[in-house]
Amino acid sequence: MTFSDPRLERWLEALLAEPGLTAVRDPDEARRVHVDDALAAATFVREGPVVDVGAGGGSPGIPIALARPELRVDLLEAQRRTCSFLEAVSRELPNVRVICARAEEHARGEGRETYATALAQALAPPPVALEWCLPLVRVGGRVILLAGEVDPEPAATAARMVGGAAPEVIPLLGSSRRSLLLVPKVEPTPERFPRRPGMARKRPLA
Repeated sequence: MTFSDPRLERWLEALLAEPGLTAVRDPDEARRVHVDDALAAATFVREGPVVDVGAGGGSPGIPIALARPELRVDLLEAQRRTCSFLEAVSRELPNVRVICARAEEHARGEGRETYATALAQALAPPPVALEWCLPLVRVGGRVILLAGEVDPEPAATAARMVGGAAPEVIPLLGSSRRSLLLVPKVEPTPERFPRRPGMARKRPLA
């Protein structure tokens, strides 16, 4: 997907200017990582609402919100300072809402099985990210992870435990080491998931 919007340029400039939000300093590399990869993921977003889990500086959620203005996009972020940045840069995006909470908390409350699509970029290893993301997605929806090189077997094991089907790995154009991991939600997530904060990282499902 190709897309141009001055609000996208303002967001990317603000992201690069804000300390601590991205390790990528080169503007061309930042565009590839935070814009081009996000827009590649946008082509697989079929419907909303959408949640960007661990939104960080706003990728992939903000580029997707700009490219798909008909969709509501929630930016879910746990760090208060980062939430303040997201609130500032999304003021001119009427379809964006910032939720300052942990994924485990949101999935135990109003966010549980609410979304048609959950996305995450560089959030955690896929088994951990899937435990956080799949409980937020309703049956019939999907999780889209923007990842590096992926071993699909651990991801498949974790997905099955949390209500997902086997993942599909789609290489991103221009790189042999970047991919999208698509995981359909086929069953309700068992009540015990997600586990309490910290457990997914401490004891991954696969």
